[in-house]
Amino acid sequence: MTPQFGLIIVGDEILSGKRADKHMPKVIELLSARGLALSYAHYVGDDPERITRTLRTAFATADVVFSCGGIGATPDDHTRQCAAAALDRPLALHPQAADLIRERMQDVAREEGKPYEPERADNLHRLNMGVYPEGARILPNPYNKIPGFSCDGPGGGTVHFVPGFPVMAWPMVEWALEHYCSEWFHREPQTEHSVVVYRAMESTLTPLMLEIEATYPTIKVFSLPSVDHPVHGRHIELGVKGASDAVPAAWEMLVTALHRIGADLGPEMVRNR
Repeated sequence: MTPQFGLIIVGDEILSGKRADKHMPKVIELLSARGLALSYAHYVGDDPERITRTLRTAFATADVVFSCGGIGATPDDHTRQCAAAALDRPLALHPQAADLIRERMQDVAREEGKPYEPERADNLHRLNMGVYPEGARILPNPYNKIPGFSCDGPGGGTVHFVPGFPVMAWPMVEWALEHYCSEWFHREPQTEHSVVVYRAMESTLTPLMLEIEATYPTIKVFSLPSVDHPVHGRHIELGVKGASDAVPAAWEMLVTALHRIGADLGPEMVRNR
């Protein structure tokens, strides 16, 4: 059974508006390209207690969750410590992560034409970026070698932790999908079929929506109202979505009912993934 996919985005800079979130659209894109969908997203500031609560909830599920941000080694980076607290596990330096971080420090020293000094205080501090909850697996970082990590929770799901920088995070999310989630790729093609309904009221359409979902339990009916669309004006995009082979019957029930009540219909839209 395909799990639900979630996203956690950590950082005061997102909630304050200093930075605009780019992760959610990209994660939706990466999932959609593989026949998967994002079920939920949470935005969390740099508050250790709240991060821990959010991660504890994620670990209790059977979901696959991506957590972006807060895994560095500065005072406002709390995600690694919060993950350990959420799992009730100790933190430990991951040997493979330590090797990769040292490789990165050597690369930087070489690029700057300076000697590599492994015992220098700042280089020792950088090793904290490889301190994860015990039992974590590393996520390779093709941008600068400093890895992220993945942890399994008691609920049977997994949280994959990546940096907040898109140039690092997105390839790491894609790597996690390819290596841990490929069994769910394109297992069941999905279709959305919808139509523009002019000057309609959601309250009037709700009984029909409920009837369709009761008749076809695997189908979801959706209603997206708009009051000031530049082309269609006030309207509702009303549609059905689900497994591609189940949608046609539900769609037929929807349009038949709309014609019966004399609804003013506009263009149809079909989306497949």
